[in-house]
Amino acid sequence: MASRQATDRPRSGEPPIEVLIVDNDESHARAVAESLDRIGCRCHVATSGSRGAQMLEERPYDVVLTDLVMSDVDGLEILSRAKQQTPDPEVILITGHGTIPSAVTAMQRGAFNYLLKPLDVGQLRAVTKKAAEGARLRRANVELKRRLDERFGFEGVIGQSPQMRDVIERLKRIAPTDASVLIEGETGTGKELVAQAIHQNSPRKGKPFVALNCAALSENILESELFGHVKGAFTDASSDRVGKFEYAHGGTLFLDEVGDMPMATQIKLLRVLENSEVTRVGSNDPIKVNVRILSATNRNLEDSINAGTFRRDLYHRLKVVTVRLPTLQERSADIPVLIDHFLKLFAKRHNKQIKGVTSAARRRLLAFEWPGNVRQLRNVVESMVVVDYDGLLDLDDLPEELADQQPSERASPSASLTVLVGRPLQEIERLFIAETLRVTGGNREEAAGMLGIAQRTLYRKIKEFKLAQETTARRKG
Repeated sequence: MASRQATDRPRSGEPPIEVLIVDNDESHARAVAESLDRIGCRCHVATSGSRGAQMLEERPYDVVLTDLVMSDVDGLEILSRAKQQTPDPEVILITGHGTIPSAVTAMQRGAFNYLLKPLDVGQLRAVTKKAAEGARLRRANVELKRRLDERFGFEGVIGQSPQMRDVIERLKRIAPTDASVLIEGETGTGKELVAQAIHQNSPRKGKPFVALNCAALSENILESELFGHVKGAFTDASSDRVGKFEYAHGGTLFLDEVGDMPMATQIKLLRVLENSEVTRVGSNDPIKVNVRILSATNRNLEDSINAGTFRRDLYHRLKVVTVRLPTLQERSADIPVLIDHFLKLFAKRHNKQIKGVTSAARRRLLAFEWPGNVRQLRNVVESMVVVDYDGLLDLDDLPEELADQQPSERASPSASLTVLVGRPLQEIERLFIAETLRVTGGNREEAAGMLGIAQRTLYRKIKEFKLAQETTARRKG
């Protein structure tokens, strides 16, 4: 291997480049590793193709340097295995003159580059650094997508109850399509969150998601917001304005509280949906738009149609697919999960160190009927986090509407029990044990007492239902 002076060590604080070197010739592999170590790479050596394939499964790498010709698993197979990783590392082939055609084939299959033996140290280092930059950019993009999915993905639609599992499964089938979706549910059930999740998991996710509340605006302003206007269209129209349809072109337009839209605007909206074009207020020139429509309402639109306040033809345009969100009382099994989710969210947002929620406070939260649904629960947990002073959310942190609640004012369990009818007994048993453990903050002695079973029986059930890992994670959290 030709030698040059070591240069370009990584900047202080920058993580080292993780490199996997796969080569049957151990002395050559060690020489490559030593050369890259001197510029700050962290090298891992496999002296056979089979061992290299195994090491690829064990941890992520930025760059894989592999000999093309090896006795067991060759370099092309290492390339194939590397490309199955997410995110995949960049692969550099090391080859002799006689196998250049094979190296070109590897490039066509996704290899980053190939180097000829004997290796030039300067070229080796430069190509490795350039490959690492590409791999890290790809990894950063995967991490960004993961964070977006945590916020807007289906896992962001929090819920483990049978009702929410059904909703999430329906969303997974709906999202990849271009169908219009009508989201029904009471105020505070999370209709806009569901709309965002549909958009984020659709082919339009790279384009705008635009939301508009139809109940908050007068007829004239609503039409201007939807379709835009030209200068002089009305008194305050001092310049041209792009409407939501134009702004959302290629993406998704979410019409919240669409049941409150004035009848005249409904007619114009229907025309837009039929022709895929908008005409700005005050103009005669149509503009083509490509927009997916998601809409939401807390009204019964069938009743509105019968009352003459909503057009039946628009209704059928909007509800190609319908998603109904249950009230929080209907999905009360999700309350402990939501409490923990909001607790972590707001503790981080308000920079508070919160260890958890007492059993008494959890029972009070579970007993409340939540007329404002998930939004109200979210606001209550945030309030508790903000006013807490001892790091443990308790009864004294509850807002007034819950602090004065008496134990006898518990919500009727009939709705929750009804949704369990027809489900396997083992599933119901697992659900109740898991929720009791959440209520008690993982305290098994207290949970056993609440369930009316011996601690030994509870331990056996935890093992049987594989709940131990969940309990441990919750305690760490």
